[in-house]
Amino acid sequence: MTSTQIKTPSESEIVEKIYILRGQKVMLDRDLAEMYGVEVKVLNQSVRRNLSRFPGDFMFQLAATEWDNLKSQIVTSSWGGVRKLPFAFTEQGVAMLSSVLRSETAIQVNIQIIRVYTKMKHALLDNKELWQKIEKIEQAMQKQDGEVKTIFKILKQLLVKGEKPRQPIGFKVPGKK
Repeated sequence: MTSTQIKTPSESEIVEKIYILRGQKVMLDRDLAEMYGVEVKVLNQSVRRNLSRFPGDFMFQLAATEWDNLKSQIVTSSWGGVRKLPFAFTEQGVAMLSSVLRSETAIQVNIQIIRVYTKMKHALLDNKELWQKIEKIEQAMQKQDGEVKTIFKILKQLLVKGEKPRQPIGFKVPGKK
């Protein structure tokens, strides 16, 4: 099979399968196995046989709470029952998979995935200036928010002071208070 005959996923299909877990962009073993055209069991066996290639910053297994939270975010799930918690692969882990899964499909899919990750990084870098401006606006608003709170605090204090009982104005009858 040549690379032109291999069906690689589209950018949008890949982006839909990238999740943020533990502050990192990751892809799950199930999604990757589907894209590579292999069973999850086969992918995970290949990874386990080469664990030294997958340190913690390349791959990690989800905790039960992370998995439950992720399942609740995914509207439709075709994963069915899960006996083992899935593995999550970072960008480096996905790249390493191409050396473990040596099929032409895996290589072509990995190239496509790495291109998507690279596009995402460039999009963030291109918008760095915009992000900095947004941060400045946010900081200014927080400062103004603090100043507005101080103004209301002072106004409340003035209103409380102004509620003291006043002496009636007018003529006082001797002997009466």
